[in-house]
Amino acid sequence: MLEDLKAQVCRANRDLERCRLVTLTFGNVSGFDRAKGMMAIKPSGVGYAALKRHDIVLVDLDGERAEGRLEPSTDAPTHLALYRAFAGIGGVTHTHSPYATMFAQAGRGIPCLGTTHADHFNGGVPVTRALTRKEVAGKYEENTGRAIVERFEKINPNEMPAVLVAHHGPFTWGRSAAESLTNSVALELVAQTALGTLQLNGAAGPIPDFLLAKHFLRKHGPDAYYGQKS
Repeated sequence: MLEDLKAQVCRANRDLERCRLVTLTFGNVSGFDRAKGMMAIKPSGVGYAALKRHDIVLVDLDGERAEGRLEPSTDAPTHLALYRAFAGIGGVTHTHSPYATMFAQAGRGIPCLGTTHADHFNGGVPVTRALTRKEVAGKYEENTGRAIVERFEKINPNEMPAVLVAHHGPFTWGRSAAESLTNSVALELVAQTALGTLQLNGAAGPIPDFLLAKHFLRKHGPDAYYGQKS
């Protein structure tokens, strides 16, 4: 079932190592078929290089395993919370990539300091609140997803396809598993450049609003003109 989706998710997970976003097995990618209400996700603790399409696990929206001999990623409930809340997304990536994780562990969002950031994200990348003791002791992964959704109450997830979970690490999403991975690559770059900028000039401030809007909208707005016309 959903062999194409499983193949896409398998490829995206294998690409996590190629993109240098993971160490050991600290990361996972999922994809979602909205018509069937089914998520395909990496199995827990399996190395990326050894991953095959038949290893990918299918999980329904209630979190029940529908297909696969292996256990799904422990982060599956977080992924499902995002699919339920953010209409239109079809892929989620979670990593512990070093620079984005530094900001998450510091409890600090990534400020938009220049056009590299503005080309991809419409403003500073937000960080969630810390989970409570009760939330961690309870349905921890599901509550992680709820904290993300709560943080996006007034943020458009299509214009900001990334978040930092306090004390934890980054999550990104997109229309597909591949696009969510691309957003993780971009997120790690902007985290690295933001950290370097602040080390060189601790007083560096956010990019002017008009320049942010220009760079974001020329790629993602209704009159975007970046790239080739189809």
